[in-house]
Amino acid sequence: MATQTHSDIALTDAAAARVAAIAQKQGKPAILRLSVEGGGCSGFQYRFGFADAVEPDDIVAETDGVRLVVDSVSLDLVRGSHVDYVESLGGAAFRVENPNAAAGCGCGSSFSV
Repeated sequence: MATQTHSDIALTDAAAARVAAIAQKQGKPAILRLSVEGGGCSGFQYRFGFADAVEPDDIVAETDGVRLVVDSVSLDLVRGSHVDYVESLGGAAFRVENPNAAAGCGCGSSFSV
């Protein structure tokens, strides 16, 4: 497995491949930003987006040349997590496997601690 993990966050090979493909199509850098916002069915929700650059307070994990960045505030809620890309009958999506989440919801994008 080519995953390089920062001690606080990781990006799986499948997620890195998907980010690289989308970034290439859009002509953007292969940088996926994960952030956490208040809201969702369980109290917090994950937000994904492409970043143009790494910010000074970001934690960076890199897999196969693709970077996952998380701001220092969000990191407290996702520390120890890994981001995966999952395809199923219900669709395809980035998923966060978060050991800090005490509860989640069926949509997979919301959690509580």
